[in-house]
Amino acid sequence: MLRRLAASSTGLAILLTALPVETARRPRYGGMLRVEIGAAVTSLDPAVATANQEEAAAKGQIDSLIYDTRDADGTFRGAGAFHLTAFESGKRAVLAATEDYRLGRPFVDSIEITMGRGARDRIVDLELNKTDFAEIPAEDARRAAERGVRVSRSKPDELLALVFLGGAEPKRMRSVDLRVREALALSIDRAAIVNFILQKEGEPAGGLLPQWSSGTAFLFSTAANAVHAKELSAQIVPAPKIVLGYDFGDSLEQAVAERIAVNAREAGIRLTAQAVRPAVENAADARLVRLRMQSTRPALALEDFMDALGAMAKIEATGLPEPASPEDIYNRERAIVSSYRVVPLVWLPRVYGLSARVRDWTPPGAGEFWPLADVWLDALAEPASEEGKQ
Repeated sequence: MLRRLAASSTGLAILLTALPVETARRPRYGGMLRVEIGAAVTSLDPAVATANQEEAAAKGQIDSLIYDTRDADGTFRGAGAFHLTAFESGKRAVLAATEDYRLGRPFVDSIEITMGRGARDRIVDLELNKTDFAEIPAEDARRAAERGVRVSRSKPDELLALVFLGGAEPKRMRSVDLRVREALALSIDRAAIVNFILQKEGEPAGGLLPQWSSGTAFLFSTAANAVHAKELSAQIVPAPKIVLGYDFGDSLEQAVAERIAVNAREAGIRLTAQAVRPAVENAADARLVRLRMQSTRPALALEDFMDALGAMAKIEATGLPEPASPEDIYNRERAIVSSYRVVPLVWLPRVYGLSARVRDWTPPGAGEFWPLADVWLDALAEPASEEGKQ
């Protein structure tokens, strides 16, 4: 009996050892990585300006693949992991692997980037295995996963904030009173934005840095206080009318702006959400803005945010001490938030959809670009059936 058990155990061990281990599969060279993006990049010439932030970000991602390094001023230089072989303005770009790249040849032979694909189209193409890699809006991540799309998330590193404009816009005669700014900040239900609009993809934000970076985000309240908000707004007579602008092409900003308008009305604040276009004169008193962290280091990330917000919100943009202590960082962050010129709302992760054949993908950190030179394509996973199921 004991001999039979020993023999069975030995046989089971041999069988388990012989089974293939997916994570231990040896990387293979070859194949074209299919990428889809929402932006339409009109030119890769550094001298040609981009039309909007989305195009600028997409251009930066492509540049990071065809150049080796990026200087502190944002300039790319040196021969990168890939080189450009075809480019159709606003439509398509094809990159080929650089055989003698100094860090080693990429695993994939080439990358084909299709531009101008809407979020829904990207999700459908991932579901049907028509593409290998695409960014997905955070608010669509849950729906994409439910439809069988393989989803990858970064740490939350993009801040969606409400900023009270401090410049001398022609149509605004005066800035919004501090009590009104505070009342509006207290009226906003961040938990509802995360739970319902973002489908729980994100975190409420009370400060200008996420908890994983600064370690002090928990010290900033994210709770709504509608009662106190109503008390503050009642002190302002006559009640001002606030126009909150949001990017006309951003469905998430629109949904958040409309939710804020509901919260504001419940607190007795007259607020209207209005779509605005870049470089077009408008009468907005405040704007929704997206701020993506450019560094994992809290001092550098905060200084970058201050530079971006300085002229817009009339906040003091003087640099932090060098080196900046955690207390220095917290005090500067607290001073900005307490002015209520910048009202942090939510932290968003970057969400990516991947096909089943993509291997060794790691989501980039704050300030990093897509590490597509490190991924490889598993021949065993391609192609999918017509229904998009593996």
